[in-house]
Amino acid sequence: MSTRKFKTEIKQLLDLMIHSLYSNRDIFLRELVANAADAIDKARFEALTKPELNREWQIRIELDKDAKTLVVSDNGIGMSEEEIVENLGTIAKSGTKAFAEALSSGSAGTDIPELIGQFGVGFYSAFMVANKVEVTSKRLGEEVAAVKWVSTGEESYEISQADKPDTGTQVKLYLKDDAAEYLDSWRISEIVHKYSDYIAYPIVMAKESTKEDGSKEIKDEVLNSQKAIWLRPASEITEEDHQSFFAHLSGGGKYWKALPISAEGTNEFKALLYIPEKMPYNFLFPEFQKKGLQLYVKRVFITDECEQLIPDYLNFVKGVVDSSDLPLNVSREILQENPLLGRIRKAITSKVLSELKKLQEKERDNYVRFFKEFGKILKIGLYNDFSNQDKLKELAMYESLNGDAGAMISLAEYVSAMPETQEDIYYITAESRSKALASPALEVYRSKGYDVLIMTDPIDEWVMQVLTQYDKKLLKSVAKGDLELDAESRKSLEAEAEQAGKDYAELVNYIKEELSEHVSEVRFSGRLTESPCCLVAEENGLNARMEKFLKSMNQDLPESKRILELNAKHPLIKLLAEELKDAASGEKLKDNIRLLYDQAVLNEGGEIEDLAGFSRRLSALMVAANSK
Repeated sequence: MSTRKFKTEIKQLLDLMIHSLYSNRDIFLRELVANAADAIDKARFEALTKPELNREWQIRIELDKDAKTLVVSDNGIGMSEEEIVENLGTIAKSGTKAFAEALSSGSAGTDIPELIGQFGVGFYSAFMVANKVEVTSKRLGEEVAAVKWVSTGEESYEISQADKPDTGTQVKLYLKDDAAEYLDSWRISEIVHKYSDYIAYPIVMAKESTKEDGSKEIKDEVLNSQKAIWLRPASEITEEDHQSFFAHLSGGGKYWKALPISAEGTNEFKALLYIPEKMPYNFLFPEFQKKGLQLYVKRVFITDECEQLIPDYLNFVKGVVDSSDLPLNVSREILQENPLLGRIRKAITSKVLSELKKLQEKERDNYVRFFKEFGKILKIGLYNDFSNQDKLKELAMYESLNGDAGAMISLAEYVSAMPETQEDIYYITAESRSKALASPALEVYRSKGYDVLIMTDPIDEWVMQVLTQYDKKLLKSVAKGDLELDAESRKSLEAEAEQAGKDYAELVNYIKEELSEHVSEVRFSGRLTESPCCLVAEENGLNARMEKFLKSMNQDLPESKRILELNAKHPLIKLLAEELKDAASGEKLKDNIRLLYDQAVLNEGGEIEDLAGFSRRLSALMVAANSK
């Protein structure tokens, strides 16, 4: 026998498990049964190529009121000594670090059981009800001795050889005094029915019953229906069934919509998919997140991470696919090359997108809530799934200039509200709605009553590189290229800008010379109605936000200069023109021009390069203004 210490992170987790109060301790049994089912899944998969390993697969629960013990055992894959250490004592497998951090920081909230499965720490939930846990396991198909793992959930655990004739794993819990309810068979039956009724293997427990003659007998009773939920008629599946199955797939949380799929013909398969209500806690931690859907072939488990079944931008969808056409002996390597998976993926993607469209039309408020939660992920498809881009365009929603904060509209709704004179769809990208509304680039559109889509997700910058058209109308950034308005307005404003260019030609040339290191061009524009100036990017150039993002990723970018546009009607422009004529205002004029440029940088969300110089110039301007 050898004694080994837990990793620091696992000790932290166990301390939180043992000394914290939880609203629902029943979750420990769900996790242990789920682990047992996973072990049998793996054994069945191995038995596909080694038929001699087949047996009557079973999960057994045993209660001993005198000894105050509860045992969950299976005849699945089992574990060797190395695997026990790896699975029960190594952070890489358990995901305990992220879970413990979420738990201790309080970010997990109060519904702790919903987090347990998400971080793969289900086994440790046993310590919520047990003072000591013994795990005895023997590896399937290997002539090695059984191994026993014992721990009280404190500093260390013990590993030793054990006598166990059959392969599989037995988890024995020595229950705490306040967990005596889990020694009642009716209580165990209730929990299994609630959480594990869909498990495909019989969950057996011995129960005492009274015969007709009054004598007692003990018989094994199967506690679960074993019928795969995805194969049952929709009319037979209750809300509780769906919630329980979703919790099994996702490790917790609640689902918004269930999407059953039944495909017949050349590609026969059944699927049951779920759209969650909320983003999973671990969605931004790829190392703790399972990607893809669970795959079964004729109810035989193949893998719980079949990434080929669903595109990345729909990875928030959880579910199971059961194919009748894939061969039972399919391997994970063959899966990567099987064209049938591509056809199933296409059918699933089409189904999910069509259902989302129905929900958008029939449950608008609920859909808006969904899109605010998952829209930034869904929009990735606009960038990289050209085959479904038209469907995704219909699903995309944005806030807008003319809408209230938080209100969202679709592209179709935007187009239907466009004035007859409006030719294009206008949008602006920014870090937030407030920053977008502060942009001078919106001024002329606001003055004409035109709506402008407000895009605040980081992915929008990438999406708009490929999303150039909708309903035969071009999508135009209000902060890029030439001013884009209806033909009549554009002609009038261009004429005004051209005349201003002539009237202030000397000033334009002077500003361009002073700012030659920073701007590519200086010109007058009808884009502005209130502000003196703004910066705009070339039609295909990078705006400040995109440039900042790429630099944060250590991208080596070529020098980028933007266009400085001036408002001929602003009094500051007239003042600068007068200073240009005054030979004594040389340095003052240069300072004012630099302040003008820095103001434009701030308005577009950029960062001022010379903060000290900006502070000095601004202070001098304030002193001069107050001395008059």
